[in-house]
Amino acid sequence: MTTPVLKPGDALSLEAPKVTRTALALYAGASGDHNPVHIDIDACRAVGIDDVFAHGMLSMAYLGRLLTDWVPQDRIREYGVRFSAITPVNAVPVCRGTVVSVEDGLARLDLTVSLPDGTVTLQGRAVVTTD
Repeated sequence: MTTPVLKPGDALSLEAPKVTRTALALYAGASGDHNPVHIDIDACRAVGIDDVFAHGMLSMAYLGRLLTDWVPQDRIREYGVRFSAITPVNAVPVCRGTVVSVEDGLARLDLTVSLPDGTVTLQGRAVVTTD
């Protein structure tokens, strides 16, 4: 994979798969995060939550895929997010990135994951090398 020429304003996007109950159960098993709010509707209702919702780290993983579909993994120098809203079961998150600057061999990107209604569930930043 060759790194694309990056310039401010460049945008990338990835529509993540629909967040199904099966996907949440599989992610819980793979990650070791078996928090009931992600897999047990009865446990959610017992604490006043209508239904299960996605692990924040699952959305972060989709953003990671967005980056590695665009540049090789070894070019990622920094990657971080802030969780801002839940991703409900059956949602189809959309991951987006925008190059905000390129200088000294580094591209800085703003990242988001949002729901079809516009709710932003994650906000983040990444730094990738350009060469």
